[in-house]
Amino acid sequence: MPASPAKPASSVTTASTPSPKPTPSSASTAFTARPRGRRLPRTLHPAAWWIWGIGMATAVSRTTNPLLLALVLAVLGLVVTERRTDAPSARGFRYYLWLALTVVAIRVVFRSVFAAGLTPSDHILFSLPRLPTPHWFSCVRLGGPVSLEATLSAAIDGLRLACLLCCIGAANTLANPKRALRVLPGALYELGVAVTVSMSVAPQLVESVQRVARARRLRADRSRGLRALRSVLVPVLEDALERSLHLAAAMDSRGYGRAGTATRASRRGTAALMLLGMLGLCTGVYGLLDGSAPRALGLPALLAGAALCCGGIALGGRRVRRTSYRPDPWRGPEWVVALCGCVCVGVLFATAGYSAAGLNPSLYPLRWPTLPWPPAAAVLLAGAAAFAAPPPPRTRPASVSGS
Repeated sequence: MPASPAKPASSVTTASTPSPKPTPSSASTAFTARPRGRRLPRTLHPAAWWIWGIGMATAVSRTTNPLLLALVLAVLGLVVTERRTDAPSARGFRYYLWLALTVVAIRVVFRSVFAAGLTPSDHILFSLPRLPTPHWFSCVRLGGPVSLEATLSAAIDGLRLACLLCCIGAANTLANPKRALRVLPGALYELGVAVTVSMSVAPQLVESVQRVARARRLRADRSRGLRALRSVLVPVLEDALERSLHLAAAMDSRGYGRAGTATRASRRGTAALMLLGMLGLCTGVYGLLDGSAPRALGLPALLAGAALCCGGIALGGRRVRRTSYRPDPWRGPEWVVALCGCVCVGVLFATAGYSAAGLNPSLYPLRWPTLPWPPAAAVLLAGAAAFAAPPPPRTRPASVSGS
């Protein structure tokens, strides 16, 4: 009986051969466990950052204490440094700081040029040449002696306005305006498109400045001053405007701002409710910020405006249905960040535990201002948003292997 031919080596199965178990070293390279207690990086809800930023700006509007204003700037810098992303638009907070410094300088210069009346107790710093004015313009004085009290008053007023700009700049740096559009209700989509495009001009401008500066360094362009302004300003403005228009076209192609199946009466009713509600909100905020305003312009007008806005949102939401891909979650960190801004506003609006003069110290007589502890603690509590918010996701460059 002939012997059966032998099977080739390539056809021998290895199913019965047990697969080697992964060693601990290979398992650690394939999977890296997250350390206990460390939070996963994610982007915070943009509405939480805007509530925090608007709360800080509202708190700043209640005080002229330079110590509190300096503390607010320090808290803003801490939160932005710890929780900003690595996107090019998130690096523009320093430009807001330069703008704030420019505001303070302009305020001081205007106060020095347009000198006001002096008191016998004022400390004169220097005198500017006095320019005569006609009789119909006699209420304005150009030049003259400049006092230390007037200069400090102008610097403090400019510092408060600078803090307001930095609060809005911090919110615009931390929260992506494109992501904020996704959380708007249907009644605000038409307005949200215009606001998003307008708010994206500042981040696009920052990115354009960075790209133009990088291109000038690559071309070894060493021009400075007015000679470099022409070669920088035009490309920056053109690039920022072009990118904003591309954003508007992309949003329009995806259906943002479309009215849907709404009738003309429904659109007019929604617009009327929203306009009246916004007017009520503005009136209520003015009544709360101005202590001399009637009480009817404060909380009642604010509640009425909020009710009208809720009615307009409910009416407009019925006609517009939007879907969102991967919506931003609202979890515990969002509540904590928003609550930090609200608590700061509440403490500075309430005068419990400190005198109202501590928020607005007087320069007559000239003395060092005191720091009221409850408002300072509230501002420091607002800085807890730097630790309550989860770390933002970072994009790391991929390592290139030599093989």
